[in-house]
Amino acid sequence: MKEDSEQIASLISSLNHPDKKVIRQAADSLISMALHRPEVIQRLNDLLSEAPEGSRWPIAYVLAQIGSPSSACLHVLKEALDTRDPDIRWAVGLLLVRLGKSHVDVVALMLDLLKTGTATQRRMALYCLRDVGPEDKSFQQALLESLRDADPLVRVAAVTSLKFLPKIGKDGLDFLLHLFLSDPDSRVRRTAALSLAQLGAPSEEIRAALKDASRSDDPQLKKAATAALDLVEKKGPTLPE
Repeated sequence: MKEDSEQIASLISSLNHPDKKVIRQAADSLISMALHRPEVIQRLNDLLSEAPEGSRWPIAYVLAQIGSPSSACLHVLKEALDTRDPDIRWAVGLLLVRLGKSHVDVVALMLDLLKTGTATQRRMALYCLRDVGPEDKSFQQALLESLRDADPLVRVAAVTSLKFLPKIGKDGLDFLLHLFLSDPDSRVRRTAALSLAQLGAPSEEIRAALKDASRSDDPQLKKAATAALDLVEKKGPTLPE
């Protein structure tokens, strides 16, 4: 029993290791151990509120996979979406996607982040919600609203996520065309060019805008518009409205 207790303590200590591979191995071991050692869950829950803020995400990561995540656990995972480390962000993001498929409170948390989170959190929330399931009406509305986000990378995330929606409608296409024609950030315009070609049968107005951009002095925009036009040509002629 003493050896087991020492092993648990060692694994929990490894959650604060600088090497993410060590953290992952310790997390996997603790998740497996918790199935028949309920004291693991108690010790992790106690530590979640005691550990320094930057060291809490691996604890929450383990707890969220053992059982239904508490509000404190979800709060820590939400904060981890704002970390500078992309590996941590995406590991937490993938976990939230899995949780979101069976926990409506996770979806609600992500929708709230689109309104209250940092730019990084808003971007990650879009990707998470997109992968949870685009059929959710609340997500569809939030996604369209994110096309107007103040941060260009959030707008890029929103534009790339549009193709996962069943249908964005004429208003959505019109605003996407607006972004392509006038967004101040070239990354958004380039992304919008390809999305316009991917979403349905492009109108003559969209085709004309892409042709004009294919002659742009901006080499990257020109490349994106040309690629979009190639995709449009493969789709065939514009369908009558």
